[in-house]
Formats: sequence, structure tokens, C-alpha cells
Amino acid sequence: MSDTDSTVPLPDLNGADAPIDDQVLYDSDDDHAGRIASDLEAVFDVPVQVSAVLGRSKMDVADLLKLGPGTVLELDRRVGEAIDIYVNNRLVARGEVVLVEDKLGVTMTEIIKAERA
Repeated sequence: MSDTDSTVPLPDLNGADAPIDDQVLYDSDDDHAGRIASDLEAVFDVPVQVSAVLGRSKMDVADLLKLGPGTVLELDRRVGEAIDIYVNNRLVARGEVVLVEDKLGVTMTEIIKAERA
């Protein structure tokens, strides 16, 4: 089989036979989202561990045992810096801490695309 055998001819969209916008059929977003959701239905019950890491700090065990209520622990990040979001101990996104009513939440601002090994 040569390269030309697998080539699919494409219509000339600049020509006279090009469809007018009213003639083009688009999938509705609801149908598309519904198909994606039904395709993923098999994994909906798979448990995952999600962690939002605000920062890290290193200390000796002796110093750790001295911590008590009200102790301020210095982290390796600055205020306003993005936090790391891990799923099953794999970095998948970065985000920001948000306040929703009286609870803390995380909004994703950047998705991390990991290279496959």
C-alpha cells in the first residue's frame, strides 16, 4: 500500500461547491459531552487520590515534635504562587487556592502534560 492509497480527498472549501454556513451540520455541545461522558462511564467508580500541595518544608524530627497549635511553618513558596495538584502522586496541574463560602478550594489554572515513557 503506498502513501497515495491512504490519502482521502478533501473538498475545495474555497470553490463554488463549498457549503454555506447554514448548510453545515454541527454536533451540539450537549451531544458531544454526552458521548464523552458515556465513553468514560466505565472509570467513574475508580478511586483516585487528589492532593493540593501548598508548599514544602524540611525539618528534623525533634523540631517537628515541638510544633503545636498556632505554630507558623515556613514553606518554600511565596504568597500567591501557584500550588501543585497531584492525582495518584503524579503532577497533573497547577492552580490557585480559592475560598468558596467558608471552605477552601482549588481552581486549576494550568494543566501539566506529562511525557509518556
